[in-house]
Amino acid sequence: MTEIQNQENIKQKSKFNFLPIIGAVVGAIGGYIYYIEVGCSSGSCAITSNPYLSMLWGAALGYLLFGMLKKRKKA
Repeated sequence: MTEIQNQENIKQKSKFNFLPIIGAVVGAIGGYIYYIEVGCSSGSCAITSNPYLSMLWGAALGYLLFGMLKKRKKA
């Protein structure tokens, strides 16, 4: 392999996908908004009665949803 090919391989390997992390942040914000707007006031709901759990579930969903938006390589 030539030096140019090695540099191109390093660039391809070092690319980091920020979309899932952005999705986790957006999801956490969405989970908090869901807690504020819809949340369970009686305390009997396991997820929506606690803002931290709502944010955690929102972050997990955002991470997974935004992770699906990864660009595909052309063959």
